[in-house]
Amino acid sequence: MSNQVSSIVTSATAARKDANIGRLLIEQGKLTMEEVDSVRRLQKEDDLRFGEAAKRLGLISDSDIEQALSRQFDYPSVQQGQGNYPSILRAAYEPFSAEVEALRGVRSQLMLRWFGAGHKTLAIAGINSGDGTSFLAANLAVVFSQLGEQTLLVDANLRAPRQHTIFNLDGDLGLAEVLAGRAGMEALATVESFVDLSLLPAGSAVPNSQELINRSGFTVMNDTLSERFDIILYDTPACASAADALTITARAGGVLLVVRKDHTRVADLTAFGDQVRRIGAEVVGTVLVSF
Repeated sequence: MSNQVSSIVTSATAARKDANIGRLLIEQGKLTMEEVDSVRRLQKEDDLRFGEAAKRLGLISDSDIEQALSRQFDYPSVQQGQGNYPSILRAAYEPFSAEVEALRGVRSQLMLRWFGAGHKTLAIAGINSGDGTSFLAANLAVVFSQLGEQTLLVDANLRAPRQHTIFNLDGDLGLAEVLAGRAGMEALATVESFVDLSLLPAGSAVPNSQELINRSGFTVMNDTLSERFDIILYDTPACASAADALTITARAGGVLLVVRKDHTRVADLTAFGDQVRRIGAEVVGTVLVSF
C-alpha cells in the first residue's frame, strides 16, 4: 500500500514540476507558449519529462533547464554573461557541476563541525600567494548563501584584495575604513544576484594593514557582525608573506586551510597549523584545490 501511495505522490509532484519549469522558461524568454504546447505534445506521445522533450526539439539547453530548476527550488544562480562575474565563481554559474557539488560537501562538513557548534566566524587561508584562497572563499560564500544562511564575506586581504573584483562591486569603502573608524555598516555591500550574501570589501589601500587588523576595533566589528549574520568568512593574505592571516585566524577562532596541489609544501602547512594551535585557534579542515 505504501508503495502505491509513494508512486501517486511522485507522479503528481513530477507533473507539477514540469508545469512550473515550462512557466519559468516562458518567463525567462527561453520558450514561447506555442513552443511549450509542442513540447507537451511530444512529452505526452513519448512519455518524457518536460525538459527532455524540449531538448529533443532543440528548443533549450542543459543550462536553461538548470537555471529553471535553480529558480524553482529557490536556489539562486546566474547564467553565463549575467552579473558580470568572472568564470572562477563556479558556484554562481555552474551550481550543478561536480566541482560545486564538492564545495557543497565542504559546506556540509563546516556546518556540522564548526558553524553547527555555535561558531559564526571562520578564516580562509593559504600558504602562498596564488594558492586559490580568494577563489575558495568566494565560492564558499555563494554556496552558504544558497543554503539560505545570512552570509558575509569579508575581504581581509588588505594587501592584495580581490573580492570586490570577483563580485563586480565598488571597493572604495570597506574593512580598512571600518577599522580606522571612518565607516560603519554602510560599508557592507549586498550581492545583487544572491539575496542572502553580503560583502565587506577590503576598502582603500593602506600601508599599515597589520596594525589595523590588530586594533581592538576588529573584535568590536566581529561581534557586531556576528549579531547580524549566520556565517562570516574572512579571506586572508598568504601566510608566507604576512602575519595578517594568523591574526585574523585568532580573531575568528578557526581557519580552513587551502592546499594547492603540487604547489603547497607540507612543511609550510604543518608549521602554520602549529602556529594556529599555539594561539588557541583551531584548524577546522583543509581543502585541496587544483588549477
